[in-house]
Amino acid sequence: MTVTAQAAVTADRESRLLASVPTGLLINGEWRDAASGKTFDVEDPATGKVLLSIADAGAEDGAAALDAAVAAQESWAKVPPRERGEILRRAFELVTERAEDFALLMTMEMGKPLAEARGEVTYGAEFLRWFSEEAVRAFGRYSVAPDGKSRLLVTKKPVGPCLLITPWNFPLAMATRKIAPAVAAGCTMVLKSANLTPLTSQLFAAVMQEAGLPAGVLNVIPTSTAGATTGPLIKDSRLRKLSFTGSTEVGRRLLADASETVLRTSMELGGNAPFVVFEDADLDAAVAGAMLAKLRNMGEACTAANRFIVHESVATEFAEKFAAKMKEMTTARGTEPESKVGPLIDAKSRDKVHELVSDAVASGAKAVLGGAPVDGPGYFYQPTILSGVSEGTRILSEEIFGPVAPIITFSSEDDAVRLANNTEYGLVAYVFTKDLNRGIRMGERLETGMLGLNAGVISNAAAPFGGVKQSGLGREGGLEGIEEYLYTQYIGIADPYAG
Repeated sequence: MTVTAQAAVTADRESRLLASVPTGLLINGEWRDAASGKTFDVEDPATGKVLLSIADAGAEDGAAALDAAVAAQESWAKVPPRERGEILRRAFELVTERAEDFALLMTMEMGKPLAEARGEVTYGAEFLRWFSEEAVRAFGRYSVAPDGKSRLLVTKKPVGPCLLITPWNFPLAMATRKIAPAVAAGCTMVLKSANLTPLTSQLFAAVMQEAGLPAGVLNVIPTSTAGATTGPLIKDSRLRKLSFTGSTEVGRRLLADASETVLRTSMELGGNAPFVVFEDADLDAAVAGAMLAKLRNMGEACTAANRFIVHESVATEFAEKFAAKMKEMTTARGTEPESKVGPLIDAKSRDKVHELVSDAVASGAKAVLGGAPVDGPGYFYQPTILSGVSEGTRILSEEIFGPVAPIITFSSEDDAVRLANNTEYGLVAYVFTKDLNRGIRMGERLETGMLGLNAGVISNAAAPFGGVKQSGLGREGGLEGIEEYLYTQYIGIADPYAG
């Protein structure tokens, strides 16, 4: 098949896929237009072209979505855990069957290479399977009081209607990571997807309907005016839970709003992950881990390695090996076979990355590789390595969210710990060393919710995902994930032997 013919086939498949994506708001089981009749455009960041126009929810639509969730809550909470789990299992199977559709749609609206998008489908679907199994394991307990005069019954109950706010960088996984435990726990939901990448959530919501989720349990309100649409919901006393993934700045504002009704919250916020390479590390393994930790999602991930803290004795060799691998990374639209690095999400994000790189170079850093935007359509940025970065440089304190790796050196373990902990964030860290005792020490000394020890990717549906400090509150995934959507009730029972 010629290149032209292949392009025509790809374009036809993309067109047919887009035609299958719902463009309305999902409220009480029905897809409908926004009350205002307004829509907003969703663009392909690799070309700047409009993919679809979808309904633009406003405050009235948000209120209707919450009304539907509240109305469905009591009956949904009574559905047996096994039935809720079976719905999630069917959803897992449907997403898996349509893996190529989900992968292509994510690549189109977010930009990541198709191979990475396929990986996200596998990862995102796993939350559906994991929580389908956890639905039947929300255990309480029964015990005799210490004085023997009563019985203690402890139960777990769904918290109630939830507002779920997802980011643009992992359109499927961030939705499943929140929706699956809420469904398993027996909670109804209002999902506010990111306006930059709402299409995957739209398609996933349709799949949840196909899997048998009752009307009103999941309501979806994409919007270009997030604050005006969700702000009133957060202040509504009927809402019982807010789960947000996004920037720390926005998270702070949401926490302040949530305080008015003492709303239960989960916050997965910003990151500034240190990637520490000790002098005894296997450098080839460290470089392989660095490629995963830095270039996954073009660096647009809260778990992306943001600061490469490398022992001074191996810094030059590490930078050279890292640069050699980075040079192999081709920037292209994610659907192209040669694509290894897709575009950044928009012009603002690309310009922010270049601003940080320019500031670092002006402060004395050297661009070993890259260091500039890519000419042409789309929001591409060259894979970049900076050496000789000095403490205090903005690029070491701000989340980069791009394919840029700044390297700073250290001379001792204490120095590495100091540099790694020198941030307001504490989501994830990466450590490469052959010394297991040192690895364990680093785990105990680093202020982080997660640690990759000789590993560049550690996200797993079976593991608790979350951070400390200003990287957030609560955990998603693992045994802990469903607990975010349950509350504990204690019932004191009179002594059955009395009287």
